[in-house]
Amino acid sequence: MVTFRSISCILALLLCLFDSSEALLTPSSAQQNMSRVGNRHHHPYIRTRHVTKTTPSNHISRGEGKRSHNQSSTSLAAADERKPWELFRFISQSSKFVTLPTLPFAVKNPVKRKVGVGETIWEAGNPNNFFNFAPLDDVVMGGASNSNIDNNTGTWSGKVTDANNGGFVGVRSTPFQGGSLSLDMSQCKGIEIRFRRGNGKRFKFVVRDSTEFNGICWTTSFDAKANGSVRIPFSSQVPTVFAKTVSGESFNVNEVVGLQFAYSKFEYDGKLNNNFDVGDFALQIVELKTY
Repeated sequence: MVTFRSISCILALLLCLFDSSEALLTPSSAQQNMSRVGNRHHHPYIRTRHVTKTTPSNHISRGEGKRSHNQSSTSLAAADERKPWELFRFISQSSKFVTLPTLPFAVKNPVKRKVGVGETIWEAGNPNNFFNFAPLDDVVMGGASNSNIDNNTGTWSGKVTDANNGGFVGVRSTPFQGGSLSLDMSQCKGIEIRFRRGNGKRFKFVVRDSTEFNGICWTTSFDAKANGSVRIPFSSQVPTVFAKTVSGESFNVNEVVGLQFAYSKFEYDGKLNNNFDVGDFALQIVELKTY
């Protein structure tokens, strides 16, 4: 049965069709989309975002521009490949992150939870988690990469392809308690991630302080070595939109509403991720806790 919710979700998701949740697929399309964002300053009700071309200070530049011959040739071959766009997978993935407007008579004040140092935010298989992770891949931009996550084990795996000019996969937290909860992390310096596998590949971790589907991603890159952990300091996060760095923004540590992982062929401002390969990948997310 077609319901008001299903119709609203489809309409809302189709409006997101021309945007990405985390990264643009090509530098040229990134420039076009960021130009479109930049032109919004003429509208009195839309916040302006200014693009900066400076390289983030925490960007890992070792081996910059030196990708392997196999990786480059494989990527170029796949980039020319065209596959049918999976509309229903796009809707299935994106719908998990869309919160419909609340009717006026049913409005409830959102709950803000103060998070202390050393507190576990999410743990694989923990029935008390107040959110799950769900995949959000480059299908949102017409790509053909595909990933899945098992929230019981924390294993996120799949296959990345450059087909259709794609090249990224991701997992994003579902709305905290259905969108009724935000986190005040003002007592914390950052988030520590415990993980397994990863094969030394470079991933991104994103913290969100806005419920906008394509809002600012407070991003940190890290290399995932087997059975390791990494600390993500709030003070070193890079504000990005579509993997392009932006200026004039401040992280609202009192209003954390989303978390995200991404594995992308791009790092920032069109530069390639040197620890990336098309093909199969896997990362097991064990625990997220504050420090």
